[in-house]
Amino acid sequence: MEYTVQKLAKLAGVSTRTLRYYDEIGLLKPARINSSGYRVYGEKEVGMLQQIMFYRELGVDLGRIRDIVTSPSFDGSRALREHLERLLEQRERINLLIKNVEKTIAMTEGRITMSDKEKFEGFKRRMIEENEAKYGKEIRGNYGEETVDKSNAKLMGMSREEFEASNRLAEDILRKLEEAVETGADPAGELGREIADMHRRWVSGYWPEYSKEAHAGLAQMYVEDERFTAYYDRRKTGCAMFLRDAILAYTGVKKE
Repeated sequence: MEYTVQKLAKLAGVSTRTLRYYDEIGLLKPARINSSGYRVYGEKEVGMLQQIMFYRELGVDLGRIRDIVTSPSFDGSRALREHLERLLEQRERINLLIKNVEKTIAMTEGRITMSDKEKFEGFKRRMIEENEAKYGKEIRGNYGEETVDKSNAKLMGMSREEFEASNRLAEDILRKLEEAVETGADPAGELGREIADMHRRWVSGYWPEYSKEAHAGLAQMYVEDERFTAYYDRRKTGCAMFLRDAILAYTGVKKE
């Protein structure tokens, strides 16, 4: 079946302006232009629009989507399986948040009670569950099941003081990164080395053991995975890339 711009826009729930823009930037070209000069889309284009909309729902920017779907190695079936995995991860995170909110409501209404120690232990467990839902697949794939399990165990063994110190250090790293990007600092310079060392101390609080190679690999993930990039760039764009370059200079590990 073929669709005009108006019909496809209505079918997909997007504007005709959006489809025309996708054509202009080379993201979604029509199958053909008819004798009247109108764009005409076929089943292939409908499927590609579905893929684009899936990626948009996952927060991927249009430039990145274009790179993905126009790549010669793009596999539609594989992309759909990846979309499903991401959506399942999102559902798991939402379920965890619902449980946390329900428990908090029960506490405020006096239906359940928890000691400060139980609250802290529960918070650490929720943190692990949320990290597993969001990043578990990538982290376990890169570092192995045993390493991640040991890291989770180390987190659970932290005292309140250690945990709070770790959070303060993480916040200090973000502030230093913002300063570095704003001032145009050299990642291999003094401030870059200071930030990289702070980050080493931070990850060492969670990792069972530290290695330069693992540290450099984590830094590379910060710029390759948009979720990690979004975390470090949430207040100042460029922080994730500066951190990556600073850690690579600090560890002496070259970019792949």
